[in-house]
Amino acid sequence: MSVIRLNMREAKTHLSRYVTELKDGDRIILCRRDREIAEIRPIVKPVDEPRPIGLGKGLAEIPDSFFEPLPDEFLDRLEGTLR
Repeated sequence: MSVIRLNMREAKTHLSRYVTELKDGDRIILCRRDREIAEIRPIVKPVDEPRPIGLGKGLAEIPDSFFEPLPDEFLDRLEGTLR
């Protein structure tokens, strides 16, 4: 990880070169009269690979009662028919 401090004049001249050399964790700090005014960081590239199925397998147990039908009274309340 490195931090590069550039004054505006140098940034106007060499910014594209510095940006192409950025790696994860690097930063470019832009300064005006040696006072920090902005920061440039590389954007994290999204993962293009699909996530594998089953990453959470075995992390939770679902009881058989989960698959039983809900009580009629509860369903009536959800539908707004119970008064």
